[in-house]
Amino acid sequence: MAKFRLPIQICVFLVRKQAERREYLLLHRVVEKGAFWQGVTGSIEEGETLLQGAAREVHEETGLTPAAIRPVDFTYHFPVVDEWREAYGPDPDEIVEHVFVAEVDGGEPTLSHEHDAWGWHAPEEAASMLKWPNNIEALWRCDALLTAERL
Repeated sequence: MAKFRLPIQICVFLVRKQAERREYLLLHRVVEKGAFWQGVTGSIEEGETLLQGAAREVHEETGLTPAAIRPVDFTYHFPVVDEWREAYGPDPDEIVEHVFVAEVDGGEPTLSHEHDAWGWHAPEEAASMLKWPNNIEALWRCDALLTAERL
């Protein structure tokens, strides 16, 4: 029996403080995967908690180890499109994505095969680069949380 991906994903925005302002790390997907900018995203593996999955995906996609990873009170759903059906199997109609923010003190990412470029961006610039409305909302939710905490 084929093993399918769980229809549960995480989206993690890595943030650093740079000269009294916040910068978010965006990763650019390779052409074969859509050629768009995003935070760290990925599926949860069987037996993982959301937080464990977030930490694993951050390390796999960037090589960075954040000082802290925290959930943001924001989740959203999106449909399983035909091109993903093979990975998810016949049953799920949608994927739920949970948002996290991860603080890093320094270092630069080492990209996985999924991405071909990266950059640190101020919130407004990062939001303008994101393709998906839910990702834009997720970034603003992260930024609002950090503003409230005065980070």
